[in-house]
Amino acid sequence: MFSVATTDLDESILPEEPPADYVLRLAEAKARASAQYAHSGHIVIAADTAVVDGEEILGKPANMGAAESMLKQLRGRSHKVYTGIAAFRPRDEKLLTDLCVSVVPMRDYSDEEIETYVQSGDPLDKAGAYAIQHPHFQPVENFNGCYAGVMGLPMCHVVRTLNKLNTSPAADVPAKCQSTLRYQCPVFRAVLRGEQVG
Repeated sequence: MFSVATTDLDESILPEEPPADYVLRLAEAKARASAQYAHSGHIVIAADTAVVDGEEILGKPANMGAAESMLKQLRGRSHKVYTGIAAFRPRDEKLLTDLCVSVVPMRDYSDEEIETYVQSGDPLDKAGAYAIQHPHFQPVENFNGCYAGVMGLPMCHVVRTLNKLNTSPAADVPAKCQSTLRYQCPVFRAVLRGEQVG
């Protein structure tokens, strides 16, 4: 059984903060802030995701013009998506973090496709102004990393972190993740072995 809580945090990037530090800091802050809603025996899981083009962290676009600009910037090239996760156990205040980094190759979509997608409103609450899973825009091609990580919650990273807290899900998480996302994940075994992929 699980419940969902939202937090209202300042997600500003600190001066010269590397992408990995940024997402891990926010994941930890979200986990600690959400712990107020948890019982002492529960484990709080939080995550934060950033789209990174070179050294530039692309947050959520402020408006439709910013969304269009981001999508044009990413078009036809690869960038990285960093997702930090934090698992916090209130009982003993034990906190563990993990990082998923994925290389994301964007297809060469047209200006017309960008306009249609931006008009849908979908990009406005997405880091980098896109959702990998969008059924019509489908911005990504030839992807071979952690699909769930780009969506924002890398499930195998969550599992390996929970294992370190002596907690294991009853379900076969990799199988459930792949069937739900309709994606044959090429990296889940390496992730569960504790390797850093991406």
